[in-house]
Amino acid sequence: MFGAATHDIGKFVHVGELSGPGASHEEAGRELLLRHGFDERLARFAATHASWTEDIPLEDLLVSLADKVWKNKRVPELEDLVVARLAEAGGRARWEEFAALDDFLTRIGDGADERLAFQNAFPLRA
Repeated sequence: MFGAATHDIGKFVHVGELSGPGASHEEAGRELLLRHGFDERLARFAATHASWTEDIPLEDLLVSLADKVWKNKRVPELEDLVVARLAEAGGRARWEEFAALDDFLTRIGDGADERLAFQNAFPLRA
């Protein structure tokens, strides 16, 4: 939960990225958390949520996935990594994990337009 709650904290430093593109907030968020006494194992989420590899922990992948699906963005490469990790951890077949995850992500994504409209109704300025 910590990763989900703090992954975009660097946007406090890079306010323009609240409503626009950019990746400067990622490392800035990690550094901000470290400066305020958070352990690296927690601060890492701010830096890892926008990029992923096969060696990244499942927790980080889940934060990345939540960040994307919140906006109803589906990223097959990311979802494939998550499905593989979940299947490995749970002992289920990949197709079973995919089917369950796909339904779950679809339900979350369906509410994205309303969430984003609400968020955009309160713009922040740099």
